[in-house]
Amino acid sequence: MRIIAAIELAAAWVSTLLFTCAGVFLTYEVVARYVFDAPTIWAAEISQLCLIWGTPIAMAWLLSSRRHIRVNAVTGRMTPGWRRVAEILSLLVIIAFSAVVTWKGWWIAEDSLVRGRTSGTMLDLPAWIGEAAVPAGFALLIAAALKGLAQAFTRDIPQDGDMIE
Repeated sequence: MRIIAAIELAAAWVSTLLFTCAGVFLTYEVVARYVFDAPTIWAAEISQLCLIWGTPIAMAWLLSSRRHIRVNAVTGRMTPGWRRVAEILSLLVIIAFSAVVTWKGWWIAEDSLVRGRTSGTMLDLPAWIGEAAVPAGFALLIAAALKGLAQAFTRDIPQDGDMIE
Protein backbone atom coordinates (compact mmCIF):
# COMPACT_ATOMS: atom_id res chain seq x y z
CA MET A 1 0.00 0.00 0.00
CA ARG A 2 2.84 2.40 0.76
CA ILE A 3 4.38 1.79 -2.65
CA ILE A 4 1.09 2.67 -4.35
CA ALA A 5 0.78 5.79 -2.19
CA ALA A 6 4.33 6.82 -3.10
CA ILE A 7 3.64 6.32 -6.81
CA GLU A 8 0.40 8.32 -6.51
CA LEU A 9 2.17 11.19 -4.78
CA ALA A 10 5.02 11.19 -7.31
CA ALA A 11 2.50 11.20 -10.18
CA ALA A 12 0.64 14.11 -8.55
CA TRP A 13 3.87 16.11 -8.34
CA VAL A 14 4.73 15.26 -11.95
CA SER A 15 1.23 16.40 -12.88
CA THR A 16 1.79 19.67 -11.04
CA LEU A 17 5.06 20.16 -12.90
CA LEU A 18 3.39 19.39 -16.24
CA PHE A 19 0.61 21.95 -15.63
CA THR A 20 3.23 24.52 -14.64
CA CYS A 21 5.26 23.79 -17.77
CA ALA A 22 2.15 24.16 -19.94
CA GLY A 23 1.55 27.61 -18.47
CA VAL A 24 5.18 28.64 -18.99
CA PHE A 25 5.27 27.30 -22.57
CA LEU A 26 2.03 29.03 -23.52
CA THR A 27 3.19 32.30 -21.97
CA TYR A 28 6.44 31.99 -23.93
CA GLU A 29 4.45 31.37 -27.12
CA VAL A 30 2.26 34.45 -26.58
CA VAL A 31 5.28 36.68 -25.93
CA ALA A 32 7.23 35.21 -28.87
CA ARG A 33 4.28 35.54 -31.24
CA TYR A 34 2.85 38.93 -30.29
CA VAL A 35 5.87 40.81 -28.96
CA PHE A 36 8.67 39.48 -31.17
CA ASP A 37 6.55 38.28 -34.13
CA ALA A 38 8.40 34.94 -33.94
CA PRO A 39 5.95 32.12 -33.14
CA THR A 40 7.27 28.71 -32.19
CA ILE A 41 6.34 25.39 -33.79
CA TRP A 42 6.55 23.52 -30.51
CA ALA A 43 4.94 25.48 -27.64
CA ALA A 44 1.27 24.74 -28.33
CA GLU A 45 1.76 21.04 -29.03
CA ILE A 46 4.11 20.43 -26.11
CA SER A 47 1.68 22.33 -23.84
CA GLN A 48 -1.12 20.07 -25.05
CA LEU A 49 0.97 17.01 -24.22
CA CYS A 50 1.67 18.42 -20.75
CA LEU A 51 -2.07 18.86 -20.16
CA ILE A 52 -2.94 15.49 -21.71
CA TRP A 53 -0.47 13.69 -19.44
CA GLY A 54 -1.00 15.86 -16.36
CA THR A 55 -4.70 15.18 -16.06
CA PRO A 56 -4.92 11.36 -16.03
CA ILE A 57 -1.80 10.72 -13.96
CA ALA A 58 -3.25 12.86 -11.15
CA MET A 59 -6.47 10.83 -10.92
CA ALA A 60 -5.08 8.19 -8.55
CA TRP A 61 -3.88 10.76 -6.01
CA LEU A 62 -7.20 12.60 -6.30
CA LEU A 63 -9.10 9.40 -5.51
CA SER A 64 -6.88 8.49 -2.57
CA SER A 65 -7.05 11.99 -1.13
CA ARG A 66 -10.83 11.96 -1.69
CA ARG A 67 -10.74 15.10 -3.80
CA HIS A 68 -12.85 13.81 -6.68
CA ILE A 69 -16.27 15.40 -6.97
CA ARG A 70 -18.54 13.65 -4.48
CA VAL A 71 -22.25 14.06 -4.07
CA ASN A 72 -22.66 13.32 -0.39
CA ALA A 73 -26.27 14.47 0.05
CA VAL A 74 -27.27 10.80 0.35
CA THR A 75 -24.12 9.17 1.73
CA GLY A 76 -23.80 11.82 4.43
CA ARG A 77 -27.10 10.60 5.86
CA MET A 78 -26.21 6.90 5.73
CA THR A 79 -25.19 4.79 8.67
CA PRO A 80 -21.53 3.74 8.68
CA GLY A 81 -22.47 0.27 7.42
CA TRP A 82 -24.38 1.56 4.42
CA ARG A 83 -21.68 4.14 3.74
CA ARG A 84 -19.19 1.26 3.57
CA VAL A 85 -21.44 -0.57 1.08
CA ALA A 86 -21.73 2.59 -1.06
CA GLU A 87 -17.96 3.09 -0.93
CA ILE A 88 -17.28 -0.52 -1.98
CA LEU A 89 -19.80 -0.33 -4.84
CA SER A 90 -18.38 2.96 -6.11
CA LEU A 91 -14.82 1.60 -6.01
CA LEU A 92 -15.89 -1.53 -7.89
CA VAL A 93 -17.48 0.65 -10.59
CA ILE A 94 -14.29 2.73 -10.80
CA ILE A 95 -12.18 -0.43 -11.14
CA ALA A 96 -14.43 -1.92 -13.84
CA PHE A 97 -14.62 1.32 -15.85
CA SER A 98 -10.90 1.97 -15.49
CA ALA A 99 -10.05 -1.56 -16.61
CA VAL A 100 -12.03 -1.10 -19.83
CA VAL A 101 -10.48 2.33 -20.48
CA THR A 102 -6.98 1.00 -19.75
CA TRP A 103 -7.44 -1.94 -22.09
CA LYS A 104 -8.97 0.13 -24.92
CA GLY A 105 -6.52 2.99 -24.38
CA TRP A 106 -3.59 0.58 -24.56
CA TRP A 107 -4.98 -0.87 -27.78
CA ILE A 108 -5.30 2.61 -29.35
CA ALA A 109 -1.80 3.70 -28.30
CA GLU A 110 -0.27 0.42 -29.46
CA ASP A 111 -2.11 0.66 -32.80
CA SER A 112 -0.74 4.18 -33.32
CA LEU A 113 2.75 2.99 -32.48
CA VAL A 114 2.56 0.06 -34.91
CA ARG A 115 1.03 2.15 -37.70
CA GLY A 116 3.40 5.05 -37.13
CA ARG A 117 0.65 7.65 -36.72
CA THR A 118 1.77 11.18 -36.00
CA SER A 119 0.12 14.37 -34.81
CA GLY A 120 0.03 15.87 -38.30
CA THR A 121 1.32 19.20 -37.02
CA MET A 122 4.53 21.02 -37.85
CA LEU A 123 6.22 19.24 -34.94
CA ASP A 124 4.74 15.92 -36.13
CA LEU A 125 5.17 13.96 -32.90
CA PRO A 126 4.17 10.29 -32.73
CA ALA A 127 0.50 10.05 -31.76
CA TRP A 128 1.09 7.28 -29.22
CA ILE A 129 2.93 9.69 -26.92
CA GLY A 130 -0.27 11.52 -26.06
CA GLU A 131 -2.50 8.45 -26.33
CA ALA A 132 -0.42 6.49 -23.81
CA ALA A 133 -1.48 8.92 -21.08
CA VAL A 134 -4.96 7.39 -20.93
CA PRO A 135 -3.98 3.78 -20.12
CA ALA A 136 -1.20 5.00 -17.80
CA GLY A 137 -3.52 7.25 -15.83
CA PHE A 138 -6.36 4.74 -15.60
CA ALA A 139 -3.96 1.93 -14.58
CA LEU A 140 -2.83 4.15 -11.69
CA LEU A 141 -6.50 4.79 -10.88
CA ILE A 142 -7.12 1.03 -10.72
CA ALA A 143 -4.28 0.68 -8.21
CA ALA A 144 -5.68 3.52 -6.08
CA ALA A 145 -9.18 2.05 -6.20
CA LEU A 146 -7.87 -1.40 -5.20
CA LYS A 147 -6.07 0.23 -2.29
CA GLY A 148 -9.30 1.99 -1.30
CA LEU A 149 -11.23 -1.27 -1.64
CA ALA A 150 -8.82 -3.05 0.68
CA GLN A 151 -9.25 -0.26 3.20
CA ALA A 152 -13.04 -0.34 2.87
CA PHE A 153 -13.03 -3.96 4.00
CA THR A 154 -10.55 -3.53 6.83
CA ARG A 155 -10.95 0.00 8.25
CA ASP A 156 -13.44 2.77 8.75
CA ILE A 157 -14.36 4.69 5.64
CA PRO A 158 -12.46 7.99 5.60
CA GLN A 159 -14.43 11.21 5.65
CA ASP A 160 -14.18 13.63 2.73
CA GLY A 161 -10.74 15.21 2.66
CA ASP A 162 -9.09 12.33 4.60
CA MET A 163 -6.46 10.28 2.80
CA ILE A 164 -6.87 6.61 1.97
CA GLU A 165 -3.67 5.19 3.44
